[in-house]
Amino acid sequence: MKILSWAFPVLGLATLIQASYINYTTVTGYFMQDEASTDADTFIYYEENFGLINRTYAADFDDPASKDMTQWQRFYREIVRLNLQSPSNVEFKVFFFGRHGDGYHNDAQTYYGTPAWNCYWAELDGNGTISWYDAALSPTGIAQAQTAHDFWQWLINDQKIHTPDAYYTSPLTRCLETANVTFTGLDMPEDSSEFKPTVKELFRENISIHTCDNRHNKTYIHDMFPSWIIEDGFSENDELWNGVTAETDAAEAVRSKKVMDEVFLQLKMAQESNLFVSVTSHSGEIGSLLSVLGHRTFSLNTGAVIPVLIKAETLDKNVATACKTWSVSAHCTAPPATSLANCVCAASAAEVTTPLVSVTSVLPTETGPICYNTALPTEATPAGRAGRA
Repeated sequence: MKILSWAFPVLGLATLIQASYINYTTVTGYFMQDEASTDADTFIYYEENFGLINRTYAADFDDPASKDMTQWQRFYREIVRLNLQSPSNVEFKVFFFGRHGDGYHNDAQTYYGTPAWNCYWAELDGNGTISWYDAALSPTGIAQAQTAHDFWQWLINDQKIHTPDAYYTSPLTRCLETANVTFTGLDMPEDSSEFKPTVKELFRENISIHTCDNRHNKTYIHDMFPSWIIEDGFSENDELWNGVTAETDAAEAVRSKKVMDEVFLQLKMAQESNLFVSVTSHSGEIGSLLSVLGHRTFSLNTGAVIPVLIKAETLDKNVATACKTWSVSAHCTAPPATSLANCVCAASAAEVTTPLVSVTSVLPTETGPICYNTALPTEATPAGRAGRA
């Protein structure tokens, strides 16, 4: 019997509101990852200077001293120039999207095979030997995060890179640990921003029925890193994962748009330049973010990082808001009979749509999953470019 999935009905008609809408585009020509000729499967970010293309910039002609600067120093000055010369409703920022290092859930999927993982094992908390509920980093994952740490230190020492002005991370354990290993203990330039990341709910992985996507509670996160910032409104328990419904690509794209809007608004309200931003997230969510930003598809291996130059244009326009459909997936109640190409439940392990583990979050009601609003209220958008550099 083949595992099935079907649409979960969602109520709520689209509405139109007058709002400030941020339109995102990726500015190409600066990073190798922007180019169709760059193969994501073989690209190694720390061997290619994050993919920064060796080229001249318009800002180079404004200062003869640029000939003595590194590529990263000149690139930062180019971002400053772009912002200073842009209209008041346009801003440019560089986001470093980092995928978490290898987690125990990644190892389990490799061990069991993807079909069997998806339709049975991933719905458990672990196998008695390892746990993959809100999976932690494996030793391999820790080493990958250390590689990123060492590369950042080389960039600081050799390339005089401008380190991130702001840091964000998914609330899932593997991202918290990756961000911590990557940035803690770096010998930063004197004027660098402190590594004190903000934990944001919506930077989490695509919300599936897998227990690796079910986060620990807020108290657990705070106890791990007491000095880190947990965003306002962050619930004690995970209110998005329920073991029954899963985000569709369309629903995740709306979430990705919303979290980018939140970050851009937060950085703008901070009245600081905040031109370089680090985000530690997941393969699925970074893929969704890249799509929202108009970037070409570029998959990341565990522990990899991709920088993206983003142009954000704030527009006053009518914006449609609506709930997006989530899906319900059936899964086996015991290891599948076969999983070579797809999952087939054993005759004695009929497929179900109920969780195989206890659930603390609220199960879906007739109104469906949480609706996301991709628009920002007009009055929340600060005027002018105060504090920009």
